[in-house]
Formats: sequence, structure tokens, C-alpha cells
Amino acid sequence: MTTPPAAPATLAALALLEARRLGTQVPAPGLPDSATAYAVQRTVLAALGEPADGAPRHWKSGGSGPATHAPLPSAGVLRSPADARGLPLRLRLVEAELAFRLGRDVGPEEAARALSGAAIDWVDALCVSIELVESRWLEGLHASAPDKLADLQSHGALVLGDWVPFAPRDWAMQRCTVRIGSGAPVERIGTHPLGDPLRGLPEWARHASADGTVLRAGTVVTTGSWAGMLEAAEGDAVDVVFDGIGGASVRL
Repeated sequence: MTTPPAAPATLAALALLEARRLGTQVPAPGLPDSATAYAVQRTVLAALGEPADGAPRHWKSGGSGPATHAPLPSAGVLRSPADARGLPLRLRLVEAELAFRLGRDVGPEEAARALSGAAIDWVDALCVSIELVESRWLEGLHASAPDKLADLQSHGALVLGDWVPFAPRDWAMQRCTVRIGSGAPVERIGTHPLGDPLRGLPEWARHASADGTVLRAGTVVTTGSWAGMLEAAEGDAVDVVFDGIGGASVRL
């Protein structure tokens, strides 16, 4: 009896897991759609032993077009000041973001009916975050959108600053400053792709709880870059400050 071929999602997940194990890159598989990419994400996270119980505790979510979401392995979540010199990073692209923490459980029923402003009642704290962009595909950021999504939306690591209590802010006036190595500071004001970084959280919560899982208090979601993807080099120190919120730093 002939063994049937493995499904594309299974093959892609195995390739990504091998790339993670060896710290190398592999050819992108050309996945057909986002549904397949999300299946790859689930397989990879399960193989990494996460989540041990319930939904993943760290996520990324964002995009000015159709939003994308990815659970993040806890081994790649670092506290600021962080040292990422031991990570297998090749691209060394950084994104300056804000992460939010759920202050209470959010179940699938609540997420399903949540309107765009609902997240203001869910979160209890926020912090500055730095995402390190990485690709396990040989094509890097030239891989297709589904392939990048399968690779946890090109995720390398996430650095979290100190948590501060959440309070509504005028996001249009929010200043963000990024310093990389000896380069000139990059400053942005009011440049989150959605205007309000909380706006996309209901859609993220619907995605993350679609299988009936309750999102537990303490779950963290980082919400997209305020300054695009900025290039850094090996050895650079990266410092990100959001006025009135705090900062985060990492050595590459």
C-alpha cells in the first residue's frame, strides 16, 4: 500500500522546525493561502511544546491591510535590556512597537461580539516592545505572503520593556524614537498603521480564540511597527523610547 503524500502544511512545518533546529534557512514551499499558513503555525508551536496549557501567552498582530496574527514561542521573548547576540539572526531588522497585556480573561463569545473599541476594557498594562524580524526561508522577505505568515510572520524575537498601567492616550501625538548603533535617531509621531494600536485587538482575539480557547489574563500581544523595518548590524545596540510610556533596548 502506497503511503499518501504529506499535506503542504505538514511539510512546511517540518521544514521550519528543521531550520530552527539547525539555525539555517530552507527554500520556501509556496503555500497556497493564509489558512494553510495558520495551520503551519499551529503545528510548529505544538512541536515546540507550546502552549503547554491553553492558548499561547505571547502574540504579534498587525497590518494596515488584512491583519495577520502569529503566536510567539516563549523562548524568543526577552526582557529589556536584552542580549540577542546568541540568536541565529541574519536579517537584523528591527521594529519599534507597543505591546499590551490582558488584565482579565477574554473568551471566544466575548471576542466574537467585540467592537473596535472593546479592547480598552481588556488591557491593564502596556510596554515598549522591539520585534526582531527574521526569516527561515532562503527567499527571506521576498517569500510569498502565506510563506512569511507560516514563519510566524517573519518573527525572530520579541523584547519587552517595563510594564506600565494602561490609560487612554492621544495616539496621534505619540512620539517614538529609535536609536541604532551610532546612526542618527529615527523619530516618528502618530505613525501606527491603524492610528490606534488597540483597534486591531478584537480581530486578533477572534482569531486567537477561534478554536474555543479562552485568552487568559496576562496574555501579551505586540501590535505593529511605528517606524517600519529599520536596518541594524551585528553588534549594534538598539534603543526604543515611546514618550510617556517607557523604553526597551537590545544588543544584536
